[in-house]
Amino acid sequence: MTFYRQVGSVPPKRHTQHRRPDGGLYAEELVGEEGFSSDSSLVYHRGIPSALVDARPWELPDQTVTANAPLIPRHLKLHDLFTGEEWKAVDAVTGRRLVLGNADVRISYAVSGLPSPLYRNAVGDECVFVERGSATVETTFGALEVGAGDYVIIPRTTTHRWVPAGDEPLRTYAIEANSHITPPKRYLSRFGQFLEHSPYCERDLRGPQETLLAEGTDVEIYVKHRGDKPGGLTGTIHVVPEHPFDVVGWDGCLYPYAFNLRDFEPITGRVHQPPPVHQVFEGANFVICNFLPRKVDYHPLAIPVPYYHSNVDSDEVMFYVDGDYEARKGSGIGKGSISLHPGGHSHGPQPGAVERSLGAEFFDETAVMVDTFRPLGLGEAGTACDDGRYAWSWSGRGPS
Repeated sequence: MTFYRQVGSVPPKRHTQHRRPDGGLYAEELVGEEGFSSDSSLVYHRGIPSALVDARPWELPDQTVTANAPLIPRHLKLHDLFTGEEWKAVDAVTGRRLVLGNADVRISYAVSGLPSPLYRNAVGDECVFVERGSATVETTFGALEVGAGDYVIIPRTTTHRWVPAGDEPLRTYAIEANSHITPPKRYLSRFGQFLEHSPYCERDLRGPQETLLAEGTDVEIYVKHRGDKPGGLTGTIHVVPEHPFDVVGWDGCLYPYAFNLRDFEPITGRVHQPPPVHQVFEGANFVICNFLPRKVDYHPLAIPVPYYHSNVDSDEVMFYVDGDYEARKGSGIGKGSISLHPGGHSHGPQPGAVERSLGAEFFDETAVMVDTFRPLGLGEAGTACDDGRYAWSWSGRGPS
């Protein structure tokens, strides 16, 4: 993220002495990507950021995936995963249940009411979409107040925790990359500024506004990192001598931020526009798009719903957040559903949806889509909430 920010106390010149009120030195830490060759921030700590007093294993939630075989489209009902009052004993990190995943990205879901432990993902960036509820995301860079419709982008290795607010359960849809997650390159100038044709810009991004200082000794941090367990992942709990929220100031272009999908300006046309016009972020071998309430195609013979398509290089994952998704009417899909349309299967509107859409001027729908360029497998949660019928919804009958 090349949008520069400065928060708190930093020295006039980088890599120079920054003194405490008592005359001691703050510890300067460079947090940077791609081996000193990409975005970074300089962070000034009261303590020593490398200090550890203990480390022990953390058993991650089940990261096993099974192949989508036989190859079929699927309807996954996420709201069936956490029932009753179960959410009150769940947090947004350790309570994540893996829905779909491959070697590039993992999609998990959680419904939570407890504060999470301090957590750091050392594998890749996270894009956590808030479906419902609100929370404070406390980080070493400061706090973010987030709510329904927010994407929260958390750079790799950022220590943070989720603290739900209010009485409503916090519903989070976590997209964990094995890479960085950024705005699409085509939206940016060669110097990183958002261009005029971009559907959002720097003004829409909400970063930390002030430092967050906390006291504590022998504090635990849950670290997800590369290993030899399912998904190539494993976990460690680091115990640090002082609280990691000890940053008095930072500046740079690498930090967590929030972006609400209501600040995305949909692009429409006389005829149906393809999904890339709805793109909001990208990672290595996947993209994230959102479909929002909007005026639809205005050619006199336009067909507002999508045409049937075989996106042969991608698996398409659509998370239905709100409204009424016209193309899926009659399929059983509703709020809280995921449709998985794998590469190798042609997908499109349900029977009758094309005719019903003719003459429509506005679609009231909200959905978040992830397209991956390698096949996705089913996590334990995806298997648990598969409705088992969606594949036959276009024909009206299944195996006899």
